[in-house]
Amino acid sequence: MTKTDNFYTLKGYSLLEHTEITSSMEDYLEMICRLHHIGHTVRIKELAECLHVKPSSASKMSGNLKKQGLVRFEKYGTVSLTRDGLQLGEYLLFRHEVLQRFFCYVNQKADELEQVEKVEHFIEPETVYNIQKWLDKFT
Repeated sequence: MTKTDNFYTLKGYSLLEHTEITSSMEDYLEMICRLHHIGHTVRIKELAECLHVKPSSASKMSGNLKKQGLVRFEKYGTVSLTRDGLQLGEYLLFRHEVLQRFFCYVNQKADELEQVEKVEHFIEPETVYNIQKWLDKFT
């Protein structure tokens, strides 16, 4: 018989992590970093459009990211990355790219955006780096 005392619900695992950054915050930070890389001055309206949310939601989340020290943001102004925000954002872009490559390879499809977006928040960095090593070896 398998031992069952180490199982939790998804919510239970989240509570064990004690993380300050939510999945939604990661999505916003990833998009801000993506826009930053293509040279855009990130404005709330554009951020909201890219994520298909209301500008008020993008503004509120930008304020939350500011409280975490990940962005600089003044209401009705632009959003820019702090050093910590850029570092985390770079990892989030890397994680996204690795998982996109992996799912496209495994499923023999050109695009797996939806699947990546659904699972990327639940994969540990060690696993992401190991998937990258595997991809580099076999693709």
